[in-house]
Amino acid sequence: MNTPFGLREDQIERYARHIILPEMGGVGQKKLLSSSALIIGAGGLGTPAAQYLAAAGVGKLGLVDMDVVDLSNLQRQVLHHTPDVGIPKLESAKNKLSAMNPDVEIVTHETRLMSHNALDILKDYDVVLDGTDNFPARYLINDACVMLKKPLVHAGIFRFDGQILVIQPGEGPCYRCLFPDPPPEGMVPSCQEAGILGAVAGVLGVLQATEAIKILAEIGQPLVGRLLIFDALGMDFRKVKIPRDPDCAICGEHPTITELTDMELAPCQL
Repeated sequence: MNTPFGLREDQIERYARHIILPEMGGVGQKKLLSSSALIIGAGGLGTPAAQYLAAAGVGKLGLVDMDVVDLSNLQRQVLHHTPDVGIPKLESAKNKLSAMNPDVEIVTHETRLMSHNALDILKDYDVVLDGTDNFPARYLINDACVMLKKPLVHAGIFRFDGQILVIQPGEGPCYRCLFPDPPPEGMVPSCQEAGILGAVAGVLGVLQATEAIKILAEIGQPLVGRLLIFDALGMDFRKVKIPRDPDCAICGEHPTITELTDMELAPCQL
């Protein structure tokens, strides 16, 4: 039986609330079903982002992590449940996401993202979401996406605050334009040391999914060159324009970084 946009009847029913949006429609939904996204870190940011991308019907969803579920994760890493404690996060995530939407192919990469494998893992995806919690990982992911010209949705959370920026290589600033160099080791406490309101991770993870969907469906205006800052205590959102740095070491006019450095992705505990 012929159905609109080449979608199955069950898909038309599942994605009906997308399809009736004029900006999305069946054309946008079909783009999602044929697209792919990679989430690095199956933690506080990555798990809510993964849930909404799977629910939206992104055709292939990749997850990078090599940690196991810990009881302390459950306050914010909402895809993992109490019976999952002690099992690999990727196993926990794949089970839930596959049950949520069988349309979505879940691909797991149980490894540390490093300079020798980052380009090979990232190259097969249309958009990358950074759900990590350490500076070496963020710079490595940024540099790899710039080299591959892949859109990157960066987010960070700390205590009651969060930030999100879309990096579209060649169109706007990258993470190094915003922060040319990482802070000295130990200057910025981890969320394990400083704490994090669990719901803040949810807000930023859902915002990451929203930006990724906009990029994949080619709708709206992604946060390119605009850093969105969230203050949960004051319930305040504000945007700051971020210019592209012509002297940026990776995306500037005369880049000095031409290959990835050997920085490791620490286990994500966001």
